[in-house]
Amino acid sequence: MACRLKVAGPPRGLGCQATELDAVGRPALTFRPKVLEWDYPAGPLEGRQRDRTRKSTVSANRGDMPPQTYVYIDGFNLYYGAVKGTPYKWLDIRRLCQLLLPGHAIARIKYFTARVSARKDDPEKPTRQQIYLRALRTLPDLDIIYGSFLSHDVMMPLADAPPSGPRFAKVVKTEEKGSDVNIAAHLIHDAHQSRFDAAVLVTNDSDLLEPIRIVRTELRLDVGILNPHNQTPSQVLLKHASFLKQIRTGAIRQSQFPDHLADAKGEIHKPKAWY
Repeated sequence: MACRLKVAGPPRGLGCQATELDAVGRPALTFRPKVLEWDYPAGPLEGRQRDRTRKSTVSANRGDMPPQTYVYIDGFNLYYGAVKGTPYKWLDIRRLCQLLLPGHAIARIKYFTARVSARKDDPEKPTRQQIYLRALRTLPDLDIIYGSFLSHDVMMPLADAPPSGPRFAKVVKTEEKGSDVNIAAHLIHDAHQSRFDAAVLVTNDSDLLEPIRIVRTELRLDVGILNPHNQTPSQVLLKHASFLKQIRTGAIRQSQFPDHLADAKGEIHKPKAWY
């Protein structure tokens, strides 16, 4: 595709005509502007301009080609919303994205998580997570981005404390920190770098509203949501997202890794507790 540049002005030696005689009988030159056109090959400037002015519907600019799509997965949001308490923890997230986004070319998946800590009632939890993360690394075009995971004992008030009994109980409070900030940073950075035609977030976290709004309204790129939770999706996300789909149990069930995988280090086996 070529870029046509039009220049209207007095290039030297062009566009001058003698139209009448001056006071001493010499031809008087007056400039009549001509429009000159040059064809240049498409280059970085044209591509950058296209990316900043493209319409929300990326297929309008790509013809029949599927949009190159980046998927940003909030690992804990996905786990607690769609996987915990099911026999489907051995999840192939690329397969899940392909099932739920059939009109998209999955160019890259970014999985945001944090390393969990062992608990007294579940000392093998970190081991299972490391096995799963190792399985994820067998997938092409996938990045794992880490936040932090905090776990500590705190005293919390009882919901129905007896009149004459204790009013507080010690509980284990776990917090995952950094994933929402990391998702926002990667989403906006990748959008400004023109790395995708569309982005899809696997989350129901309304804290991500502002980066979604920026990419949608200022950069004019599609941003969809795959909601892993059964409850009503976040209304603020629904308002600004290009589309929203619910992650159903059937899709999770169809997106399981084989029980045994292999990488450069050897075999990877599905954790026994996940059968």
